Amino acid sequence: MSKRVMTAITGLSLTAGLLGLAGVPAGAQAGAATAAMAAPNPPKGARAVVQVSPNPTTKRGQEVTITGNCGGGKKLKAVLAGIDRDRPTLENIRIIDDNSQGFVAKAVLRPTIGNGVGPVFVDCGGEAGVALLVTHV
Repeated sequence: MSKRVMTAITGLSLTAGLLGLAGVPAGAQAGAATAAMAAPNPPKGARAVVQVSPNPTTKRGQEVTITGNCGGGKKLKAVLAGIDRDRPTLENIRIIDDNSQGFVAKAVLRPTIGNGVGPVFVDCGGEAGVALLVTHV
């Protein structure tokens, strides 16, 4: 190994050691590197943000709350749950507040649902989003 490479490795090791001794947690050091390599924004048309709570669900017939924002879309227009239109994961879907800055919808977990994972889609008029709902019943 060349002398320059050894000097660089020694310097990096010393710096890392000093940061550790200075009380900087290792997680914070890794967090800075992760933030620098963060993924770019999603493409236009897929910027709505969706959360489902509780997640995972534990009871058939349990009510869930779907929240999020439209990521630049107009307003919450629809919520779809599952891939099979004949047997959706959620039923009785009600949009409580269609505000693009913070929407709220409620739904009930289908009484015949089993264990698994399924998508919950939102349509915000130009922007869409998806969250995965885990069922453990």
